[in-house]
Amino acid sequence: MTKSAVGAILAVVLAAASYTTASPPGAVYIDPLLYNVVGANYTKWRNSSAIGFNPTNTPPPFIQVFDSSFLDITGPSATIRKIASNPGFAFAHEAPIYVQDLNLVFFASNGGGALGYSGWYNNSVVSMINMTEVDMALASTTRDVNIQVQTLNLSDNVQMVNGGTGPYKGDLLFVTSGRALLPPSVVRINPSPPYNTTVILDNFLGRQFNSLNDIKILPGTDIMFFTDPTYGWLNGFRPEPMLPSQVYRFDPSTGQVRVVADQFVHPNGIAFAPNGKTAFVTDTGALGALFGTNQTFPATIYQFDVDPTTQSFMNRRVFAYIDSGAPDGIQLDTKGNVYSGCGDGIEVWNSEGTLIGKFFLNSTTAELMFTKSGLVILEETAMYVTNIQAHGMTLAAW
Repeated sequence: MTKSAVGAILAVVLAAASYTTASPPGAVYIDPLLYNVVGANYTKWRNSSAIGFNPTNTPPPFIQVFDSSFLDITGPSATIRKIASNPGFAFAHEAPIYVQDLNLVFFASNGGGALGYSGWYNNSVVSMINMTEVDMALASTTRDVNIQVQTLNLSDNVQMVNGGTGPYKGDLLFVTSGRALLPPSVVRINPSPPYNTTVILDNFLGRQFNSLNDIKILPGTDIMFFTDPTYGWLNGFRPEPMLPSQVYRFDPSTGQVRVVADQFVHPNGIAFAPNGKTAFVTDTGALGALFGTNQTFPATIYQFDVDPTTQSFMNRRVFAYIDSGAPDGIQLDTKGNVYSGCGDGIEVWNSEGTLIGKFFLNSTTAELMFTKSGLVILEETAMYVTNIQAHGMTLAAW
């Protein structure tokens, strides 16, 4: 790269001058126009999607801005701070649920994956972190903190929790991937001890699901939608799959279960727009677990219209393709911006599918959750919070 190009990059990084009243400390602005042409002698080609796009070589974590509208999300004072850490254990992987009344975030460890210490013979664990303790600790220092998380002692019929939403009628609503011959399920768990558990679905007309992955409630209803990829088998803790990888609709008032979308490689995260008219499903087809990575397979967020009568997913189209890793968990804020955990952190798009910014960690980040303290980020062996001004959707608002 020529000296003039380097100078241009530095000028753009310093272009925070144009956003001095709105830029968070340490935010880096990346002008896409500077990278439309890099030339044959470019030395930073990313031949692996596992490497994040960080042309300024800024040490993570930091806020990466691709469009000035991202500053409306972050606000002027957002930082990214670590709030819990266990380098030897992927305790913070999936299924985050924020219970505002208790100011607690519940989440699950990695089921069958690296540093998860779970598999055919061992269950994953569900834990919680007290955000009041987090707030007090962060207020006492400018550095990272390490708040102790508490593991829940749950019923044996809760095996390999991987997705969650809620509170749903006061309960945590989880989907489990199942383990060995124990079936995947949809379960309700009381968020207070002794964590009473009710399984509300564990089969499709007598057939076990593959390994349920994520779940959301359609806004304005009690109807549940969940994804069912084959990661349990791919990670070696479930039998060979017997159903296609699909998205299901479940009405707990009638017991009716049916498929609303198919033709995925690995349907993973699911979310709805605030008005319930649009659905989003992530496909992590590029990630084959024990079978490795295939970068020619989907790492894609698909967008659908929700049929107002049948609630089937229609008019499938690509919303975004991910440049680093693959999109896992997905959430929307109240303005319709889309957030997903990817291979380099949390990536954010506006409602039109334009990438506007990232919370760049340079490591795989499966999930995120909005709280009163900000956006909580699950990064396998660590948890972070960024005190942004955007707000997430809540079931209580419906």
